[in-house]
Amino acid sequence: MTTIDAPIRLRPFYCPIDAAIHPRVAEAERQAVNWIDRIGICASDRDRKRLLGTNSAEFYARFAPYACEEGLQTAARWVYWGFIFDDTQCDAGSLSGDPHTFLAMAGTVQRALETPWHEVVDDRFALSLQDIGRSMRRCATPVQVRRFAEAHRAWLYAVAWQVANRSRDHMPDLSDYTTMRLNSAGGAPTIALLEIANGEEVPGAEMDSPAVRALTEMTILVASWDNDLHSYAKEVREQHTDQSLVTVLAHHRRLTPDQAVDEALALRDRVMTRFLRLRERVAARPCSDALRVYLDCLGHAIRGNIDWAINVPRYHGMPHPGWADAPSDTNPAPLPIPAIAWWWDDL
Repeated sequence: MTTIDAPIRLRPFYCPIDAAIHPRVAEAERQAVNWIDRIGICASDRDRKRLLGTNSAEFYARFAPYACEEGLQTAARWVYWGFIFDDTQCDAGSLSGDPHTFLAMAGTVQRALETPWHEVVDDRFALSLQDIGRSMRRCATPVQVRRFAEAHRAWLYAVAWQVANRSRDHMPDLSDYTTMRLNSAGGAPTIALLEIANGEEVPGAEMDSPAVRALTEMTILVASWDNDLHSYAKEVREQHTDQSLVTVLAHHRRLTPDQAVDEALALRDRVMTRFLRLRERVAARPCSDALRVYLDCLGHAIRGNIDWAINVPRYHGMPHPGWADAPSDTNPAPLPIPAIAWWWDDL
């Protein structure tokens, strides 16, 4: 696959949402680090240092500033787990270019999450995920656990798609990449943790409504595209700039990386603008308190993801460019991407 290795300059992010963070973030991190050391998820001191450098407790404390303590701890543990799994099994390592082997491993890991009471396989990722699954069942409702498991399966499936692209040196076009990226960045399970962290179950009639589904997907995509921009410098250093919004646009539209960033921000800002308008409309309707908290936390997820990325060691080398007062593209029309055009329907 052709890679794009030139440096880029980030532009200010448009995100008119106030920053927030859980007041017990330091305690959440302390407990999570104790869990990492107890459960044995890291194969080496280097792995441990890199994992702690993800600041995963801070990451989720920004997503869920109102979380209950047990829910926040469960979420933080999974985010730490997700980062080390992604780094060693998805983005790099022997499985990152072998879709057949990856799928077999992913199926076993998924089953471990779904049946955490008995050992499925003697594997550090499966065993630590089972421990998280048991914790989840102590603080979450069966519906919340099911929603998370389904989101987790969608993530692993999309990563397998990404691995398959890599194995045949294929650069997806914008439409396919957007569809894949909605799940391959781990956004679905990360957002599914919001209910668990907050300790409130959103009624199915609300959570499954087209408008709330659209808002959830918009949150995932904006954060995922933002991660593509933040992680570009890291991926250049580590020489795996294969599939990201920047490389997709540069490859298919014959743009320089810097031109691709301008194009990426225009796409991203149009989704961000639609998110803000639709969320305002949905929040104005009669709805449950649980949904109101969820909608609020979707905004915190977008803003918190950016705030976390500013200083996290994982993305050092890409300085934060500040905040934009207005979107870079004010076009209210749907993006010409079939998989997400419905977000602009009358929901």
